[in-house]
Amino acid sequence: MTRIPASLQLTTASAAELISTYKHLHAHPELSMQEHRTADFLARRLGDAGLEVFRCGGTGVVGVLRNGPGPVVAFRADTDGLPVLEDTGLDYASEATGVLEDGTEVPVMHACGHDSHMAVALATAELFARGTDAWAGTLVFILQPGEETAAGAKAMVEDGLWDKAPKPEVVYGQHVMGGLAGTVTLMGGAAMSTADSFRVTVMGQGSHGSMPEHSIDPIVLGAAMVMRLQTVVSRQVAPQSAAVLTIGSFNAGLKENVIPDRAVFTINVRTFDPKVRRTVLDSLRRIIAHEALASGAPEPVIEDISNFPPLYNDPEEAGKLAEQFRGEFGAEKVVQGTPVMGSEDFGALASAIGVPSVFWFFGGNSAETLAAGAPPANHSPFFAPITDPTLATGVRAAVRALYSKVGQQ
Repeated sequence: MTRIPASLQLTTASAAELISTYKHLHAHPELSMQEHRTADFLARRLGDAGLEVFRCGGTGVVGVLRNGPGPVVAFRADTDGLPVLEDTGLDYASEATGVLEDGTEVPVMHACGHDSHMAVALATAELFARGTDAWAGTLVFILQPGEETAAGAKAMVEDGLWDKAPKPEVVYGQHVMGGLAGTVTLMGGAAMSTADSFRVTVMGQGSHGSMPEHSIDPIVLGAAMVMRLQTVVSRQVAPQSAAVLTIGSFNAGLKENVIPDRAVFTINVRTFDPKVRRTVLDSLRRIIAHEALASGAPEPVIEDISNFPPLYNDPEEAGKLAEQFRGEFGAEKVVQGTPVMGSEDFGALASAIGVPSVFWFFGGNSAETLAAGAPPANHSPFFAPITDPTLATGVRAAVRALYSKVGQQ
């Protein structure tokens, strides 16, 4: 396998800059679709490196690097943080706050590793911009907002991403996770689940707590819905199929002696198979409607919160990339993964133009941390991947993937 040219490898100075960039981004997160300062920072860095830069999808940033005739390949990194209060104790911990759509001020943290993704993407773009003697073609770097809400990829596509940027033959992406730093995990086929989230408003009839006969109690009704919904996966989905149905919140009432007139709860559904997804979604709607009917209540309102598309790795492209990674890192550091129930909107970028995509994971924990027990997972207030060799591994994986298509081999 062709060795990566020295011009596309991190130097001591660029590795130090990579870590510095990561720490800056970690300390300054912004909520989904509100990544304005982040977008300015990313656009400036890409522009300084010589890329053609344009904004897309609100706070999305795209950098195009042209280097003569050859393949067109895209690489995506996500940019948004989460409404999480950081508790890592790091000297570069976030103290940022943001405002949710309902006006609530919340702490913000890069609790899912998007700071790593951005830092790696910038370093990769800068390496290819400096090392133009080693490759030919066009690279499209997509710095995508709003991954956590499934809004970002959709917004960029709808804003004409593929009318403004060259259309790639493949789209790559990666994600830092809780595995061993220095390793990469890859699978062909289904990689991450479809995820559908809903808000259900149960309408009842309020009354004094002493006069329940004058009420239609939405708490009792909602509780019946919640319990019945737990039977969807266990009794309507075959054991060989994968599905998860979670009630993530339930809110009703303000005082102990008042029966409220409504209750609100949220549902999250995760599936791989479209038929299983349809079964689960049809069943939950049927159960909610008929439990209300049985109680003499109005039909509940079911609203979409978010819809994450399936993430499917093209088997042929994934197989080629796994071989590239084995050559780059050694076979013992390339893990054959299995589908995970987490979700991503990455797949929408490639499916919009009918090209294959591949998404992989790189580890962020030391061997000592893993040996000590379960480390903090993504979305935890304690999530803090070690910087070395995590970030360098991300760059090496990104460079190897892109070079496998555009390299002068």
